Amino acid sequence: MIIVDWGTPMKRIAFAIMIVTVLSKVLGFARQVALSYFYGASTVTDAYLVSLTIPTVIFAVIGAGIGTGFIPMYSRIKYEQGPSAADRFTSNLISIVLAICTVIAVWGLVFTKPLVRLFASGFHGETLKMTVQFTRISIFAIYFTGLTGIITGYLRLHGSYLIPNVTGLPMNCIAILSVALSSVTNVYVLLIGTLVARAAELLFMVPFAKRKGFRFQTAFDLKDDNLHQMIHIAVPVIIGTSADQINVLVDRTLASEIAVGGISALNYASRLAGFVQGLFVLSISSVMYPMISKMASEHNMKGLKGSLSEAIGLINLMVVPTTIGAVIFAEPIVTFLFGRGAFTSEAVIMTSAALRFYSLGMLAFGLREVLSRAFYALQDTRTPMVNGAIAVVINIVLNLILSRYLGIGGLALATSFSGLVATLLLFVTLREKIGGFGMKTVFSSFCKISVASLVMGVIARSLYHYVGATTTNKALILAIGTGAVAYFILVYLLRVPEVERTLVAVRQRVLRRKTRETGAE
Repeated sequence: MIIVDWGTPMKRIAFAIMIVTVLSKVLGFARQVALSYFYGASTVTDAYLVSLTIPTVIFAVIGAGIGTGFIPMYSRIKYEQGPSAADRFTSNLISIVLAICTVIAVWGLVFTKPLVRLFASGFHGETLKMTVQFTRISIFAIYFTGLTGIITGYLRLHGSYLIPNVTGLPMNCIAILSVALSSVTNVYVLLIGTLVARAAELLFMVPFAKRKGFRFQTAFDLKDDNLHQMIHIAVPVIIGTSADQINVLVDRTLASEIAVGGISALNYASRLAGFVQGLFVLSISSVMYPMISKMASEHNMKGLKGSLSEAIGLINLMVVPTTIGAVIFAEPIVTFLFGRGAFTSEAVIMTSAALRFYSLGMLAFGLREVLSRAFYALQDTRTPMVNGAIAVVINIVLNLILSRYLGIGGLALATSFSGLVATLLLFVTLREKIGGFGMKTVFSSFCKISVASLVMGVIARSLYHYVGATTTNKALILAIGTGAVAYFILVYLLRVPEVERTLVAVRQRVLRRKTRETGAE
């Protein structure tokens, strides 16, 4: 068994991030609930979501490469050349990103209509016109998205893990307000509110980056050797991300042709599934990635393997029971969150089907996120790129087949299955690259977690049916709460290693605190 002596701090930080993320995600859901209440799954929401998707997808291709390459590159520059050189590199990168964003914005304004047709071929008439107008506003969000990615990486490199997650709070508050205001004023307030929210997110982080010592220096050097090395790291990531974005493009295009409101239903379901990613997976990976990047630069493979094994175990512990719960309660959850206002019963059915099938891939995508970051820390971006290309081919083929039989749900199922294949390939390749990293222990733990999750599912579903005849929403809350308690009792009784290590760490911390208090007296 791999022992990770720094595992406890990682868990503490990840838990703190998780708490903040919960608050942010709750507000994020409130935003989706507000959108579903005022606009349902309609042409307005379809147009709005596509207009947001276009700049997100366009910049995600470049932004993912920058964000992924920046952290290990900054760590290496700081280690080899010192902090001042690392900060100069950061300033130069910011200037170049601003230039790239300007080119993209101009290009997006000129070719707006072809872009919309590419992302939503099923749009015609008023829906197409509205989406084009929306996109000409939303395209400017790339400036804030690009800079936020760099500042987030800088803060995490300097030990500030919570601040990037806290930014979701003011951003979602502004977004919720804009949805409500748009319903009584003008629908374009939706887009203006989104831009203001993105700007607020960036402005919130800047003072904290300054406190960590960052000072922007005027620089624009395309010949910088460090920049070229980062590009070398980033290009495969860009190609791999392009594959992921092609998946998004294909999904949205087919959804626009399947049904009115199809894009909206797919979005609501993916946001629900993404809640798990944001809450558990990103909380862990955002802490793990800077740590293992530093370990890789110092050739500390034992520490890297240990952190990876621990991260995988923690994700299994959290995501497996969530998957079971989401599959069992897909329709009640969708009804509880969105089933009011303009959100019709047809929208509930479409969204529930998509959520159920998306849920099947939550664990795969969670583990894929962690495994990909291990490759990035080792400055191997080619393997995740090839992996992403394989996944997109599988996804497209299955999209075309499954959507014929399962509609919107088929698109979600194709995404989940392609993610599973991609994750299995990453596991095999990483083991070949670095050797064993505690997978026997992780697999044993996974089996125990799966048993506990299935028993939890039976208990929760039975309780829901028993109570739900009169009060459906109360029955759902009671069933989920009881299921969660039952699950944690079961994983404790089954002696799941992740639970035992966490309890040992808590006991040690309590004892240390008592010892300090006794000594002070």
